[in-house]
Amino acid sequence: MILCALFGALMISSKEIMAALPNIHLLGLLIMLTTLTFRFKALISIYIYVFAEALFQGFSPWWVPNLYTWAILWAVTMLIPKKLPTKAKMVIYPIVCSLHGFAYGILCAPTQALFFGLDFNGMIAWIITGIPYDLIHGISNFCAGLLVLPLYLMLSKMLAKIK
Repeated sequence: MILCALFGALMISSKEIMAALPNIHLLGLLIMLTTLTFRFKALISIYIYVFAEALFQGFSPWWVPNLYTWAILWAVTMLIPKKLPTKAKMVIYPIVCSLHGFAYGILCAPTQALFFGLDFNGMIAWIITGIPYDLIHGISNFCAGLLVLPLYLMLSKMLAKIK
């Protein structure tokens, strides 16, 4: 439980430190890392982050999609078979992390459309307007996703020594 809380704190602090960079952060990496390591308990870290972000930034319409967008990355990561060859993991982890970044705007759009009274065409316009940011998000998530496997292996060894 303490490690989950620490990872939640690491998520919010890393996001705040990198806030000046648009859609560049370590959240995808940290969510995948905690999910691979702690499985269902990773949701504790994720929701500590989500609610801490609301405390820092406010409970506003842009925050609501965080209640489900990060859980989607958690769920997809949970679906990745644990017994994949290492070479496959080296490819799959960054791709999953990247795809989440590319799709983030699309995942948020329906909620934003409801809050701002957009029809379907307005929602599509919202998505199109956000494409440059989603491209940055996906590319930066790919780069961060390259660290998922090495950090997971290191964390697994450290936790094995503790047990």
